[in-house]
Amino acid sequence: MTHLPLPRRALLAAAGAAALPASARAQGWPGGRPIRFIVPGGPAGAADVLARIVTEPMAQRLSAQIVIENRPGATTNIGMALVARAAPDGYTIGLGNIAANAVNRWLFRNMPFDGQRDFTPIGLIAIVPNLIVIPASLPPNTLQEFIAWARARGQEIPYGSVGPGSSQHLAGAQFGMATGLRMTHVPYTQSGQMNIDLMENRLTILFQSSSSVAQLVREGRMKAIAVTGTERLAAFPEVPTMREQGLDIVSMGWFGIVAPAGLPEAIADRLNAALNATLADPGVRERIIATGAVPRPTTRAEFAAWIAEETERWRPVVEATGARLD
Repeated sequence: MTHLPLPRRALLAAAGAAALPASARAQGWPGGRPIRFIVPGGPAGAADVLARIVTEPMAQRLSAQIVIENRPGATTNIGMALVARAAPDGYTIGLGNIAANAVNRWLFRNMPFDGQRDFTPIGLIAIVPNLIVIPASLPPNTLQEFIAWARARGQEIPYGSVGPGSSQHLAGAQFGMATGLRMTHVPYTQSGQMNIDLMENRLTILFQSSSSVAQLVREGRMKAIAVTGTERLAAFPEVPTMREQGLDIVSMGWFGIVAPAGLPEAIADRLNAALNATLADPGVRERIIATGAVPRPTTRAEFAAWIAEETERWRPVVEATGARLD
């Protein structure tokens, strides 16, 4: 018998595996190989925290190791471009989000990927409504009181965000369009400084993630006057939504799991089942809610429809701001 050198045998084995039908390859997945989970944000950020909450229980359900790889930059485009270019074999997934999969299409003239066409939607993890907060020294205590106060002053309203295209930026732009108030966007690199500037009256309003301002609100250092989502937050049940206060707008960030386009259906279905089973776990749900997010399990088709709707919903808002990042 002729024995091929080991590298040659390995190459032939790999070629044979690649030639198998997708359904046959999916049956053996994950087969002991680790799954790379690309998070397009830095460690300890909101995206990273949510990803880590679901990673371990998902890995247990898939009998696989899931390794988080943080790849921040370019408003999440750097990390998500890696996902889009990866082989559609189930060994690379990414944290889909409002920026990469919806808003950035309208912010960047030259996107490195298509937020819908180049990904296989797996499922939503959570939606992330913001709290509308104002300085504690201001007289308004409700959203309508703030609108009336701001109109009476007749001045521009400075508000901060973590950058153009962020859910905070777009929430402020949407708020200005709905109320007729002249909103002035002030971009920051850190939420901490943004919060300080609000408390010291250099900013007038923020559309901020609840996790970053919860303690400051509880300490009375700023006022929470509304929630930007469709329902009140469990952490602040006394704070009504914008809709409850007569302003029919909703503005929320969101995170989900996507894979490269062309992922075999069987693998995509297994990932969706593992994610939804994880989100049904009471302990996991409690941890997500504690971050200020709202768990939102979906089917794959529902998540695909969500991405398409979000992409079109934000187009007029981005165009109205005139924001461009390239």
